[in-house]
Amino acid sequence: WAWTSFTVFSISQTLMLAVGATYYLTFTGVPGTATYYGLIMTVYTWVAKGAWFALGYPYDFIVTPIWLPSAMLLDLAYWATKRNKHSLILFGGVLVGMSLPLFNMVNLITVADPLETAFKYPRPTLPPYMTPIEPQVGKFYNSPVALGAGAGAVLSVTFTALGCKLNTWTYRWMAE
Repeated sequence: WAWTSFTVFSISQTLMLAVGATYYLTFTGVPGTATYYGLIMTVYTWVAKGAWFALGYPYDFIVTPIWLPSAMLLDLAYWATKRNKHSLILFGGVLVGMSLPLFNMVNLITVADPLETAFKYPRPTLPPYMTPIEPQVGKFYNSPVALGAGAGAVLSVTFTALGCKLNTWTYRWMAE
């Protein structure tokens, strides 16, 4: 379960940032828009973290992705290449793919150990197959986080291109 969730987490974060920020950035044509989008997404994730905390989970157990530095790099790529959409896809996409999973990996290293937390905060409704038995050995051996980071880095250029494509579709829809 953890394998899949961490991998999906990394890829989905990259997808949301690259597509959303690129869409808004190219739609407005204003560098700084991606950072603004990243700020909004950061606020949303902190609200979600607060909701988990309200359910009784320890505050340091819930991971919130770090959006802003990657969004700022996206803005920088767009501004530095004189608002060239293709450069944004290539350079911005690569920068998001390389930076977002990196920040999220650092984030995951500092989070409370899931096994320790499971014993400290037992859930009476936890099904038997999810009850931890063996301790974690070699935290990043065959790491799903690293796998997700690698996949995110590879897919981010495609995701960024999709953001630009969505922008084109929006313009067509508005022109009709």
